[in-house]
Amino acid sequence: MNKKSVALFVPCYIDKIYPNAALATLKLLEKFGYRVIYPKEQTCCGQPTANTGCAKDTATLAKRFVDIFYGYDYIVAPSASCVSMVKNHYLEYIKPTKEYLHIQNSIFEICEFLTDVVKVKELDARFPHKVGFHRSCHGLRELNLAAPSELNIPYYSKPESLLKMVKDIEIVELKRADECCGFGGTFSINEPEISIKMGKDRALDHLNSGAEYIVGYDSSCLMHLEGIIRANGYPLKIAHIAEVLAGVVDE
Repeated sequence: MNKKSVALFVPCYIDKIYPNAALATLKLLEKFGYRVIYPKEQTCCGQPTANTGCAKDTATLAKRFVDIFYGYDYIVAPSASCVSMVKNHYLEYIKPTKEYLHIQNSIFEICEFLTDVVKVKELDARFPHKVGFHRSCHGLRELNLAAPSELNIPYYSKPESLLKMVKDIEIVELKRADECCGFGGTFSINEPEISIKMGKDRALDHLNSGAEYIVGYDSSCLMHLEGIIRANGYPLKIAHIAEVLAGVVDE
């Protein structure tokens, strides 16, 4: 057992809609020997209130997050957007205390943690399906999980490098791989027609590329895409990347 402690942060969408993504994250962390603690007092990170302009409420949630999660060696979550909120946006609402700065340097999205901290070289998982990998915006451009197509830099992708370790998986090539799905939190509420059209474009890109599954690291985006898939009867399924890496996708 690794002596270092990992606090498991389970964001709202995962807690209420996709709990298996959290269980898969727990399985992965324990598999690599970490002592995982789930702080039961945890609540929302404050991203929804920040998106709607409720600065005072966001500050309250940010301070609470720091109080709850300070003191652990690492904090890991299966959600790039929530990790980015804590890591990149909290200073818009709270002061840079030593407690927050520790959290800022110790919070990781699960793929980032497996790649940069654990330095995983192989995985004991099998997924005999064709998958399209959805590169959600926050992870791509705020956590630098992969190289965005608009930057003239050598290509890399931490999540896809992990997916390639999964046995029998086939990652299909998408035409517009890092295009937004259109969810955007409150954007999908304020601009539903545009949001749905963007989601359809993403779903059809996967479908036309031969994918059976859309795999991603943000359950909010997967929820949006799953709703569009069901509404239109597309022969596609969704899976959180943690489930695929842990070998626990419910097919």
